[in-house]
Amino acid sequence: MPTEEELISERKRKREELIKLGVNPYPYRFDRTHTNPEVTEKWSKLTPGESSGDEVKVCGRIVGLRRMGKATFLHILDAKARLQIYLKFDNIPEIYERIKLADSGDFLGVTGKVFKTTTGEVTVNATQFEILCKSLRPLPEKWHGLKDIETRYRQRYVDLIVNPEVRDTFINRAKIIDSIRRELQSRDFLEVETPTLQPIYGGGSAKPFKTHLNSLKMDVFLRIAPELYLKRLIVGGYDKVFEFCKNFRNEDVDRTHNPEFSMVELYQAYADFTDMKEILQDIYIAAAKAIHGSTKFEYQGNTIDVKKPWASYTMVEALQKFAGIDAEKLTEADLNKLCVQHRVEVNNNPTKGQLIQALFEELVEKKLVQPTFITHHPTESTPLCKQCREPHLSGQFIERFEPYIAGMEIGNAYSELNDPVKQRELLEDQANQLRAGAEEAHPMDEDFVQSIEYGLPPTGGMGFGIDRMIMIITNNASIRDVIFFPFMKK
Repeated sequence: MPTEEELISERKRKREELIKLGVNPYPYRFDRTHTNPEVTEKWSKLTPGESSGDEVKVCGRIVGLRRMGKATFLHILDAKARLQIYLKFDNIPEIYERIKLADSGDFLGVTGKVFKTTTGEVTVNATQFEILCKSLRPLPEKWHGLKDIETRYRQRYVDLIVNPEVRDTFINRAKIIDSIRRELQSRDFLEVETPTLQPIYGGGSAKPFKTHLNSLKMDVFLRIAPELYLKRLIVGGYDKVFEFCKNFRNEDVDRTHNPEFSMVELYQAYADFTDMKEILQDIYIAAAKAIHGSTKFEYQGNTIDVKKPWASYTMVEALQKFAGIDAEKLTEADLNKLCVQHRVEVNNNPTKGQLIQALFEELVEKKLVQPTFITHHPTESTPLCKQCREPHLSGQFIERFEPYIAGMEIGNAYSELNDPVKQRELLEDQANQLRAGAEEAHPMDEDFVQSIEYGLPPTGGMGFGIDRMIMIITNNASIRDVIFFPFMKK
C-alpha cells in the first residue's frame, strides 16, 4: 500500500499533467443549475432506465470513483447530499481520458442529462465535466470515516468531509440558535452587542484572560460574561435585551468546558427569576421541536422530555431528596464532617452555605437527568442577586436558580440585585477577597455601581450555555463535538 507521501506525490503529478493539457485545475467559478438533492427530488419519479432529456449542471466533491474501461461511475457530494455521475467514452471522447487525472476528494463540475439507472438511482449522464479543484491530500481511510478523536477535533475540515453526522450536528446547531433568536424576538426582546474587551471584568465567578491594549497603554480582559453591560442597558431604558456572545474563562478544559464558549444572556425589566423559568422552558421546547419535532429526544441512553413544567427544588430540598441530607437540621460542623466523609473539597473556613453548595455539587448534580430547576442558592454564591423575599430565608438564600439536564448545569438566573448601596458593599467585599488571593472573586466596578445609582428597575436576568444545550439536543457526549474548532493542547 502506498504511503501518504507517495499518494500526495502522485496527485501533484496529475496536477502538473492537467496544466500541461492547458487545463486550469483551480478555475474561478462554475455555473450550477441544481444542487444534488434538487436533482434527486425533481427526477425521483422517473422509471428505472428512463431518461428525462433535461440538462443540468451540478458540482461537488468526488466521494466514490469506479473506473471500468470506457465507462466511469462516481458520486459527488455537495453541502447537502450525494449524486451519482455516469461518464461514458462515447459521449465525451475528447475529454474522457482526463477523468484518470481525478481522485476522490477532488471537486468536479458536471453538465449532463438526468436519467434513472436500472437499479433505481437518479444519475447524471455527463456530456461535459471539469475538475474544479485538484486535491493533493488523500482523504482518510478511503471514505470509511475518520475515527481518531484527537484528529477529528484538530482537523475538523476533514471530519466534516468524511463524517456526515458531524455536518448534521452543526447544521442543527444553526437551527437551534435560530430557534432561540426567534423565541426571544417573539417576546419583544431587543438583540444587542456589548464589549468583548473590557477594562473591568465581571458577571461571573471565573479567572479571566488578560491582555494589553498598546495604543491606550492599559490592561484589558476578555469578558467572562456580558451581565454588567446588559444591566446598564436596562438602566438606560430598554425593557428587554438579549445577547448572543462569546465568553472566555481561564479554567479547566474537559467534557463540558471550553475556554471560549457561546452563551445567551437576557434581562427583562419588571420581572424576576420566576419569569426566567418560563422563558427558558419555552426556549428549550422550541429548540427540541426544531430538531426532533417533539419535546422528547435521546441523550446518551436517557430519554429526555423538556415539556413544561420542569421539576423544581430548592438546593436544600434537593440535598434532602437525592442525598438524604437534611441540611436545615445540621450544624456547620456536621456538614463539614459530611464533606470529609464524601471527600468533597471546600475552602478554608467555609460557611454553612458554602458547605451546602459543595455537597449539592458533589452528591446531587449528576442525578438531575430530567429538566430540573434548583432554586434558593446560598447567599455566598454570588454578589449580584437579591435575597429571598421570604423573611425566614433572607440572609441565608438568594433568588437564584440553576437549571439541570442530564446531570449538567445549563444556565443561571437571578432576581437581579438593584439596591446600589447593598451592591457597593458586596462588590467591595469581593474586591477585598480578590486582593487576598481569591482568583474568581469579582473586582470592584465603580461605573456599574454608579449606573444602578441612576435606578435599575426590578429585573429578572438569565444566562444559558448554547454549547451544552446543543450537546444535549443533538446527543453529543462532549462539548468539543458541537464546537467547530475546540481548543486543543499544542
